[in-house]
Amino acid sequence: MPTIFHDFLQQLAQTSWLEWIATLSGLACVYLAAKQNIWNWPISIISVSLYLYIFYQSRIYGDSILQIYFLLTAIYGWYYWRKRDQSDEKPISSLSIRQQAIYFAIILALGAAIGFCLDRWTDSDVPYIDGLCTSMSFIAQFLMTRKYVQSWAIWVAVDVLYIPLYLHKDLAMTAVLYFIFAVIAWNGYRDWRKTFLNTTWQK
Repeated sequence: MPTIFHDFLQQLAQTSWLEWIATLSGLACVYLAAKQNIWNWPISIISVSLYLYIFYQSRIYGDSILQIYFLLTAIYGWYYWRKRDQSDEKPISSLSIRQQAIYFAIILALGAAIGFCLDRWTDSDVPYIDGLCTSMSFIAQFLMTRKYVQSWAIWVAVDVLYIPLYLHKDLAMTAVLYFIFAVIAWNGYRDWRKTFLNTTWQK
């Protein structure tokens, strides 16, 4: 245990300034998203741009590609949130049981497909866990742009899965970030669910 703790502290000490900026901007954008603050989207552009480079250098290729997707959804999310804030639509929605089952199946199928591609055509040493986390993040991010409360539940799960992956890749500061992400995501889920239920009951 002392050796593991020592290695963790050593990783933190060797954290690059790029990872620090990516970490802090990532933390800010997730916090703002949980608070339904539209500024989470432009700040996320900074974080995902830096992580695109960091993950590629660490051979986490699924996550690297995911940052490009995050960049595009940040632009879309910024537009969509502004549009909904100016309308009479309720700000938060919820998936039906059938929709949840469909998205769950999509996550598994997409994760397996990405994992297979990474295993066959890259030098990744974590192809399938990378593929699953990438798939979950794809769906969670899309659902967040549409303001579905379940997006946060998926983020909790994927953030927890990412922690050991980043420790394996010597990205200790990012692992700490994703632990904090998991806590924020859980609070975001509770807040969004409460808001959705209150809105529904008032109708």
